[in-house]
Amino acid sequence: MPTSTRTLLIAAVPLLALGACSSSLSSEDRATLEQTRAAAQDAKASAAAAERNSAASAAAAQRSAEEARAAADRADRMFQRTQRKGAGS
Repeated sequence: MPTSTRTLLIAAVPLLALGACSSSLSSEDRATLEQTRAAAQDAKASAAAAERNSAASAAAAQRSAEEARAAADRADRMFQRTQRKGAGS
């Protein structure tokens, strides 16, 4: 038996079994499976939104850190300038 045929059979058997099981499910079981699928989709969407929010927060934190460093550098330059002016008097 060629490898590709064997691989196809290995993949097809669980799918056929799942198809057989789903045809024998009760309407309540189908409804429960649909609710579970919908909940999983909602969770996936929520996770994607959380990831986007996290990335936006990280970018904002990076900008804030850069602004803080720039402000500290300006304050240091002002202090050094004041020190030089005081030493020259």
